Amino acid sequence: NSSPCSPFQQLGSPPDQPPPPPPRQRVGTRRWRVERRHDIDAFTPGLLSLYESLNPSEEHKAKQRQLIESLTNSVSKEWPNAQLHLYGSCANSFGNSHSDVDVCLQIDTAAEENIAELLLALAETLRKDDFDNVEAITSARVPIVKIADPGSGLSCDICVNNLFAVANTKLLKDYAQIDERLLQLAFIVKHWAKLRGVNETYRGTLSSYAYVLMCISFLQQREPKILPCLQAMEPTYTVVVDGTECAYFDQVDQLKDFGAENKESIAELLWAFFHYWAFHHDYRNDVISVRMGNTISKQEKNWTTRVGNDRHLICIEDPFETSHDLGRVVDRQTIRVLREEFERAATILQYDDDPCVALFEPYDYES
Repeated sequence: NSSPCSPFQQLGSPPDQPPPPPPRQRVGTRRWRVERRHDIDAFTPGLLSLYESLNPSEEHKAKQRQLIESLTNSVSKEWPNAQLHLYGSCANSFGNSHSDVDVCLQIDTAAEENIAELLLALAETLRKDDFDNVEAITSARVPIVKIADPGSGLSCDICVNNLFAVANTKLLKDYAQIDERLLQLAFIVKHWAKLRGVNETYRGTLSSYAYVLMCISFLQQREPKILPCLQAMEPTYTVVVDGTECAYFDQVDQLKDFGAENKESIAELLWAFFHYWAFHHDYRNDVISVRMGNTISKQEKNWTTRVGNDRHLICIEDPFETSHDLGRVVDRQTIRVLREEFERAATILQYDDDPCVALFEPYDYES
């Protein structure tokens, strides 16, 4: 009763094994308008209890706070003006209890000061303060110090002045407070992507951050809208990172009822999300833009052709680093895998008697 072998497994099978099965075929024809099944809402309770089970516990959040406290105590002795920020999935409201803890050290560094030297000094300080497994990795694209904290039992990566990531984290966290359906949709889509093997950038599929942006953009475009476009509103928060202004309306407590006119349930939204990505998204021409609250054209972004390793086969614009396409890692093979998975999900939600089981059936990666 195992799931079909992953399309990735077809590469380099040992010669003594039978040939792998062909990749899954496209499901049915591309229909532009499918009438949504009438009983879709029957699956809302099951989806909501899945969402609740994926939410991190209060205990886990308390451990994160404890970790930041211990780190702050250590860092402030050596660098009294430095600030520590949690960023990424552990802090943007979209992480689960297994999410990595990422910390950014914000510090005024003279331009000529070497980040590698700073990280080595930081590692030395943290070793003295009895953090475990302290390791400075200075050659990475984003240099970090890895540590384990015996107090909270958590491990974390610390980088320096990655302030775009801090701004992105705050933006996502603010969107998450406007309408709980965003958290419900994003947790369920991320869970699906992980189980189906399409949440692995090193294999050419999409990051969790990309899926969250896809969910925000999708809810910005529902009729009536469920989410506003915060960057199109009068900014109440502005930070300048590397000469780029990151600005948006962050007083989201004023927007609590923004999506109230839209009555769609999580089951209806999940159905519509997968139908959009399976049958309606214009992969050839469109870019998903949370910044604009809409799709924009690849032409406008100059993302029509491959540049170096950046292919623009599915385009998701970073809201602040707007030259950054989160879909650039997807190649000719993995775009097919992604689209087949979107179609599989859409078909299961439309026709399956118990979609909540089939939808999340894990890929069978044979070792």
